[in-house]
Amino acid sequence: MSAVFRYFFLGLIWVYQKLISPLTPPSCRFQPTCSAYAAQAVQKYGPWRGGWLALRRISRCHPWGGHGYDPVP
Repeated sequence: MSAVFRYFFLGLIWVYQKLISPLTPPSCRFQPTCSAYAAQAVQKYGPWRGGWLALRRISRCHPWGGHGYDPVP
């Protein structure tokens, strides 16, 4: 069942990367981008822990948050 959620989340990330992200100006403060980070985290840790890591990363993406290189742990 976890594999189903993994592919579901990866599919959502793919849709965002291919259809939504090109319509917005590049503004990511981190490297890799938040969507690439989320995809890597879900692939490495699965949908639940990887999703949690992605949410934590996205929550830091604001003007007073960090910036720079931030790989998946």
